[in-house]
Amino acid sequence: MKTRIIDVNYLARVEGEGALYVKIENDKVEQVELRIFEPPRFFEAFLRGRDFREVPDLTARICGICPIAYMNGAAHAMEMACGVNWPEGAIRDLRKLIYMGEWIESHVLHIYMLHAPDFLGYHDAISMAKDHRQLVENALRLKRCGNELMKIIGGREIHPVNLRVGGFYRCPTKAELGKLEDELKWALETAVATVEFTAGLDFPDFEQDYEFVSLRHPHEYPFNEGRLVSNKGLDVEVPHGYDDYLKEQHVAHSTALQTLTKNGNNVFMGPLARVNNNRDQLSGRAQAAAELIGWQDTENNPFKNIVARALEVTHCCEEALNIIQHYEPPEKCAIDVKPRAGTGFAATEAPRGICYHRYSIDDQGLVTDAKIVAPTSVNQASMEKDLLHFIPPRLDLSEDELRHQCEQAIRNYDPCISCSAHFLKLTVERS
Repeated sequence: MKTRIIDVNYLARVEGEGALYVKIENDKVEQVELRIFEPPRFFEAFLRGRDFREVPDLTARICGICPIAYMNGAAHAMEMACGVNWPEGAIRDLRKLIYMGEWIESHVLHIYMLHAPDFLGYHDAISMAKDHRQLVENALRLKRCGNELMKIIGGREIHPVNLRVGGFYRCPTKAELGKLEDELKWALETAVATVEFTAGLDFPDFEQDYEFVSLRHPHEYPFNEGRLVSNKGLDVEVPHGYDDYLKEQHVAHSTALQTLTKNGNNVFMGPLARVNNNRDQLSGRAQAAAELIGWQDTENNPFKNIVARALEVTHCCEEALNIIQHYEPPEKCAIDVKPRAGTGFAATEAPRGICYHRYSIDDQGLVTDAKIVAPTSVNQASMEKDLLHFIPPRLDLSEDELRHQCEQAIRNYDPCISCSAHFLKLTVERS
């Protein structure tokens, strides 16, 4: 019996820390475990007893990259619990606009700094910049457009402070948003070029049959609202429908709960799922870019998630321009929300997939129960299944190359491991 073990103490170019365990017997992959070993963070527990108005700011601290996913989700859920309709008009537009800023900065960070080095053969973005200086400089400028949107609307780029239940503490002026117009026009053209760049990468020949789950809005590409849908026939309202269809379970090798459908199927969330389920709702330039690169009606290669991200950056830049050009500040920046006993649900589309919130409050507005599900924890089971099928044809690779390709496959999902803890030390055991 021959045993081979590979240890990688830290998975580079993902957010958070975890490990991958692979067991191979007689040239057959018997076991794959994506081990999330960061300690549980107990956000749901320490929300209990807090005032409902505090929850958006508290949950924003779950993630420094995607605070808007948590702030908007918490605000929407609390508004539902208190029996008020979600704000319309300019407030709704501003909620979308700041979310677009988050998508732009997060997607661009992943495309160019975290994932492109895999495809171009570099160890990291720093070494890649030596040969592709203009590419990296454009990426930093494009990312900055997203950061500026978050700063102007949210007050600051990291953990914004201007969002609240009911809307915003302060609304930006038309002039403040107008300052971004010229830069967003440049960003839109750069985003289209990013679609062409990512579509031209060398993708491994690897496809799986996925259940792509996302939100679906009748009139627009989904951000804060919509029904829960999939390419396998799911189509339900988020309240109760999410918990009825998607079931969390604990696995011994992870501090994060994994999610399967009620039928025991894996779930794929994120840009690839959204584009597959909502391509017809993309902006005009994004749809034209998808047509130009020959995007299929349903793409089943997870490595093309990077192209889906680029399409969404294009969508966000074009839609952000449209909102800014038609923006008029509202008379009031927030609707009145008074507490009452109830339960509220919300699902918003974080860059990596659906971020789900459910809160119960008492008649004083104090939180009695909370459930938050990050998309990375939902995608974990699909990551493991991908590797179970991805590794066997590559068993003849050197240990270093096998590790690298496994890391690349994990990075397809842009996992935010810290968010899911409630990456890559790699152990390959061969016998």
